Amino acid sequence: MALFLFLVIVAIVLGLIGWVVHGLDYLLIIGVVVLVVDIVLGVVRLVRRSRRRRIR
Repeated sequence: MALFLFLVIVAIVLGLIGWVVHGLDYLLIIGVVVLVVDIVLGVVRLVRRSRRRRIR
């Protein structure tokens, strides 16, 4: 959970820096990619956890 929150914060910070400093658009893109990957990994973990509970 701590890693998830850390990655969300990193993605937000990179996105804000990329948005404020117009020459650093790649940071905005990296921030968005990190956020999307983090959300996908979180959903995958929740699905796996719920499947394990159903099986037992």
